[in-house]
Amino acid sequence: MTIISPSSQPSFSSLYALLLMVALSLLVLFYSPNSQAQAQAQAQAQAQAGINTKTLQVGTYSCPPFVIIDEPNNYQGLTFLLWNNIATKLNLEYTVQVLPLKDLLAAVASGKIDIGLSCISITPEREEILDFSHSFYETNLAIAIKQQSHWETFINLIFNKKLLQILLAVSITATIVGGIYYLLEHRVNRKLYSMKSPLARLIEGFILGLLFITKGPFNYYEFKTLTGRVITVLLAVITTLFIASITAVLASSFTLGLLNNDIKSPNDLDNVITGAKQSSTSSNFLTNHSISHKAYPTVAAMLVALDKGEINAVVADDAILRYQIKMAKSHGDFEQLQVLPYQFEKQNYGIVLGENSPYDEEINRELLQFRKSNQWKKALTEYFKIK
Repeated sequence: MTIISPSSQPSFSSLYALLLMVALSLLVLFYSPNSQAQAQAQAQAQAQAGINTKTLQVGTYSCPPFVIIDEPNNYQGLTFLLWNNIATKLNLEYTVQVLPLKDLLAAVASGKIDIGLSCISITPEREEILDFSHSFYETNLAIAIKQQSHWETFINLIFNKKLLQILLAVSITATIVGGIYYLLEHRVNRKLYSMKSPLARLIEGFILGLLFITKGPFNYYEFKTLTGRVITVLLAVITTLFIASITAVLASSFTLGLLNNDIKSPNDLDNVITGAKQSSTSSNFLTNHSISHKAYPTVAAMLVALDKGEINAVVADDAILRYQIKMAKSHGDFEQLQVLPYQFEKQNYGIVLGENSPYDEEINRELLQFRKSNQWKKALTEYFKIK
């Protein structure tokens, strides 16, 4: 019988150890951090290559100074300055089509358009169906009005409804008071009624009544009849209260602000005709505050209506109002339009993206970089400087 020595056969434990070392080597080879990073980088590169080969569909609408369309297919302004920089850095090809704001948002939400560019505010309602880039410009809502000329101020004063009502009330009261005293005193009181003709004495009676309710009661001894003196005492208290009320109303009616323009803040828009751009954040603000308003397709159309007197106020983004009014004044238009200093409802402009857009991170990174650049700061100064 041949006996095989244990040392002449492969050890089972040694074989197991060898297999274990091979398995561990394979795991290290395929699942090391460097391999994972390389795999992720390769996947990102493939995704980026797919993005760069696609021609993006971009939607926009005119909104100077953010989007200026001087002629077909010539898109300028702050938003396109930003976008062209981003597209160049990311090597993106794109085509542009012009759409109204409402249609543009719907097209991006449905995937028909990849990017929305203009002066589009980031809102919670829009975030429910869309994504936005980081904000690239911050502003507020503001009110534009038409300042009245001196002649228009005078005409408005003459035909001021409140003033006419006051004058009518004063005239009626003066006639009644003057008539009572005339009936009591005109035969016996030659001091107060010195005119010879009955018509002149009636005029004296009206003047007496007018002076009585505006200047205050006469001394009771000016009247000859006892009834006249008693009425004078009774009317003294009533007239004092009447004069105080008239003075308070006149004071509010004759303030410079009311004679020039009585719109100071959104609280004053309830009783005037207001305009806002349709489907805009300004229109939503007015609707949410139960302020009725007319909707216009563009800010420019609203300003024309304001200048013609068709509406009394315009609510829109402060930066847009100031820029468009400033540019119009440089050409001799809209000379009486001005933006009130009162600002409200902060607005943040962003680039509109579809939900889960593959361009989100790259666009935001380039956007933030460009906002720090001197080119962007210089453009802001150039567009918004006051000449």
